[in-house]
Amino acid sequence: MKKNTTEQTFDGSEAEDVIKVRVTISCPSGDYKKKFRNQFTRKDLEMIIVTLKIFDFLTCSKCGELLNLNLEFEI
Repeated sequence: MKKNTTEQTFDGSEAEDVIKVRVTISCPSGDYKKKFRNQFTRKDLEMIIVTLKIFDFLTCSKCGELLNLNLEFEI
């Protein structure tokens, strides 16, 4: 039995061009914690900057404190 796959194949240079980001947003009081994952190509680096500017002003809906933002990059 043959399976047809629609996976895209990436050459080595394009696969190395991806920046993976893991983001953890949490409240200092411990009431809220959310994790996100995303990936960007180096040519789309501006998307990371815009995303970080949005996170900069997030506050907790319960206590009003600014949320903590932790980033982990895999380059």
